[in-house]
Amino acid sequence: MAFFEVVNMRIRFCWFLISLLNSLLLWVSAVTLPRPSVVFAGMPYVSPAASPSFEPSGAPDSLIPLLPSSPLYPVDPRGPSVQPMAAGLCGLEPTVLDGVVQKTAVDCMGPLAKFVGDVICCPQFGSMIRIVQGELSSSTGSLALNDSAAQMCFGEAMDFLTDLGANDTLSNLCSFKSENLTKGSCPVSSVTEFEQIISKSNLLEACTSIDPLKECCKPVCNQAISNAAIQLASRNITSLAFKNGPAGNGNQQVVNDCEALVFSWLARQLGPESANSVFRNLYSCKVNKGCPLVFKDPSSVVSSCGGSSPSNITCCMSLYNYISGLQKQMLITNVQALNCVTLFGSMLIKKGVQTDLYGLCQVDLKDFSLQVHGEQGCLLRAIPSDVVDDSATGISFTCDLNDNIAAPWPSSSSQSAFSLCASSDSTLPALPATPTSGLEGMRYAVAWKINIMTSITVFLLLVVCT
Repeated sequence: MAFFEVVNMRIRFCWFLISLLNSLLLWVSAVTLPRPSVVFAGMPYVSPAASPSFEPSGAPDSLIPLLPSSPLYPVDPRGPSVQPMAAGLCGLEPTVLDGVVQKTAVDCMGPLAKFVGDVICCPQFGSMIRIVQGELSSSTGSLALNDSAAQMCFGEAMDFLTDLGANDTLSNLCSFKSENLTKGSCPVSSVTEFEQIISKSNLLEACTSIDPLKECCKPVCNQAISNAAIQLASRNITSLAFKNGPAGNGNQQVVNDCEALVFSWLARQLGPESANSVFRNLYSCKVNKGCPLVFKDPSSVVSSCGGSSPSNITCCMSLYNYISGLQKQMLITNVQALNCVTLFGSMLIKKGVQTDLYGLCQVDLKDFSLQVHGEQGCLLRAIPSDVVDDSATGISFTCDLNDNIAAPWPSSSSQSAFSLCASSDSTLPALPATPTSGLEGMRYAVAWKINIMTSITVFLLLVVCT
């Protein structure tokens, strides 16, 4: 009788070990298998070193192709490239804005627009609107349209872009409406009066050609535009009202409306292509000042990573799970990524996290951006980028290959943004030589530990159950 009880107990113990082994194997599979592609469904992963679509080693960026199987691809593509405008926009000659309108349609293409809206689509759309205003001023003598003309022109612009394959929700996506074509509360809209108030030579000298890197830290053109806008706004505002700066007494909106007219005047002077280049560089400075990602409550990370010595596996898996939600939002630039990791880190510090979680879990800057190929993070360049659509490469966009950089942990909870202008060297660190880094590296490190545990379990199973 005792013999059968011993056998029964051994069988039960073996079944327990088998169940434990099965659970561990499932965990290993969940950790080590590549994460599903957030964006480019059906697109195989291609190593940068082996892919012909990547530029030679040492190149600063790479074209990432977008296949028709991707959910971002236009639902009803109009062929390998958008077609030239058949008629003029808002009464203008077709050839005047053809290049700018086509670029806007590609940059804001179909479902891709919402993933590149903040960094590519909306800056280009806003630039196009200002250029339309500037071109129309040549025939109207005004830098703004009246309400009815603005509604008609804005509606026509939206129809043009939609017909060329652009997203049909641009107005909401980019927070633009027909009122943006009017003078708003700015007291000056006449080209003649405008040129009597501002210094034309100073404005053109500052904005005809700008350095896209220096302009963001030491603004020249932006400062000239602001000064001209304040001059225009002050026409109907007493000097006493401006004593404490234009933002006082509700005057900031007037200045903002006048600033839009300064852009229109510059477009009139520079021409569509040159103006578009200048405006995109100026918009990039604004885009890179903050973090566009939306952070949900990080309580799950805080509870798993609290204390002075959090568990590597428990804490990092919780952090990865949180970051995977951020990876579904949008493409961001490398400078925006610096702001995002700093903002998120300061949030965690405020809630009591004492450890550098980015260092503990080997988190990279690219882990905060939308993922391509399922597991390769893509950070756009800090300077203006565009979506590319041609017969040779198809639809693609440019990623920065210098994005494999460890995320810096903020020094305190009060540091909510990363300033590249505080240092004389505003370039990002060099590409590390480590073969595996970021979330993928840590995920495989965790999997390696689990595999050791699994091997021990198998050994015990053979010993006890034999």
